[in-house]
Amino acid sequence: MSSFVQKKNRLTPLTVQEIDEMLSNLKNTQSHATKLPADSIYDKKITAVSREIDEVVDQVKDIFTEVRNSHKIPLYEIKRDIIPTIQQAAEIPNLFYLFNELHKKDDYTYRHNIGVGVIATLLGKWLNINEQELHRLTLAATLHDIGKTKIPLDILQKPDKLTDDEYEEIKNHCIYGYEMLSNTKGIDEQISLVALQHHERENGEGYPYGISGNKIDYFSKIVAVADVFHAMSSNRIYRVASPFYKVIKEMNDHIFGKFDPNILFVFLFHMMDTTVGQGCYLTDGRQAKIIMINRFDPVNPLVQVQNEMIDLSKEKELSVKTIII
Repeated sequence: MSSFVQKKNRLTPLTVQEIDEMLSNLKNTQSHATKLPADSIYDKKITAVSREIDEVVDQVKDIFTEVRNSHKIPLYEIKRDIIPTIQQAAEIPNLFYLFNELHKKDDYTYRHNIGVGVIATLLGKWLNINEQELHRLTLAATLHDIGKTKIPLDILQKPDKLTDDEYEEIKNHCIYGYEMLSNTKGIDEQISLVALQHHERENGEGYPYGISGNKIDYFSKIVAVADVFHAMSSNRIYRVASPFYKVIKEMNDHIFGKFDPNILFVFLFHMMDTTVGQGCYLTDGRQAKIIMINRFDPVNPLVQVQNEMIDLSKEKELSVKTIII
């Protein structure tokens, strides 16, 4: 295991040596991982996964309704019917297509659990988590919001701004989820901790307990990144989704605050790497093409505007505004 992974719980910037080692590992695995199959086979695969995601979202809705009424988690059914689809979706190499599928409909409350499960699984792979732990991470991410089944629906689905009391009740879903999972046979402590801690932050500004740094479980830190990315890039009852690049840039602004910088760096690098070759609009209105991702500054890539190459990491007044999808 690399020194990068061994130091996963520290709250310090990556060294140049660690970044070089990590990027070398990424380069060795990425060429195989991103090689697309023949178009017909690929199209059939993404069509099948799209259909299965829609079916699984309906199943999650039924499961949440069952849990809301019985206060019992049907773990066997979740492992049998939900988790395999999430794992299959996490193997789709076209991330923009995948995220479009996860964001395209209005059933956010239920689609969010699938989205976070897929994104956390992808992130776990990028962090070189072994297969057994990755399966546990997928399950933990999928169940991270199970405590919301104890939140009254009139609060959970309220289209207007929550009152202070309502917001405090929403925050209790972390504790409710931890209690429910802890009392479910077949669930280990780490999965329960993800439900409890996925809103905790590295700088101690999260909830429910305001813990920080090494006091937060590693899986909880991974799910926190997946949770925020999916939430910000999804349509909600009370706001529309933020554009992909705006979400990425805002998350980057918190790389040494809210999130574990080592985890977030891997996420940002891979997400931005999927944009290489795509068009974009710059903040000055010009259309450009993303040529290469800066390994030290992933959100400010090298771009081409007609015959000119611009390194956005050196142009402080200029940045990518939107990705053309």
